[in-house]
Amino acid sequence: MSEATHLYAIAIGSNRRHGRHGRPPGVVAAAIAWLDAEFELFDASQILLNPATGGAGRDFANAVALVASPLAPGAMLTALKAIEREFGRRPGRRWGERVLDLDLIAWDGGRLVSRPLTIPHPRLTERDFVLGPLTSIAPRWPIDRTLTARHLGYRLGKRRPSR
Repeated sequence: MSEATHLYAIAIGSNRRHGRHGRPPGVVAAAIAWLDAEFELFDASQILLNPATGGAGRDFANAVALVASPLAPGAMLTALKAIEREFGRRPGRRWGERVLDLDLIAWDGGRLVSRPLTIPHPRLTERDFVLGPLTSIAPRWPIDRTLTARHLGYRLGKRRPSR
């Protein structure tokens, strides 16, 4: 009998050049390919360019990938951190520049709260650079019991000030 497989939504971001993969969009594309090789890639959003927030410096390239894996959430987080290190990410200041950032934003198991990990990601509902790509590939993904990615994206859009 095979192990249970979970579906994970992973936010991908980069705002620093990589020696092999080039500019941030190339880093994000390479990370998606790595996730496909390491796990089973179900789908991936388009790569978007977004302004940096929170003092992160350069603008970001962002995407969301859906992957299937038999790993439990804690083991999945460990695997994602290992991929970040393979891309050259080193510990640094919290909101600083980074060659690759992989965040576990949701999974098919619903809500999970543990010491190193909270799913859905605690700031998911504040980040249109994550909700937008997630909505483009999984609009009906349930995030907060009755609310889907599409609902949360709509709510976030309504909160943004008009220009």
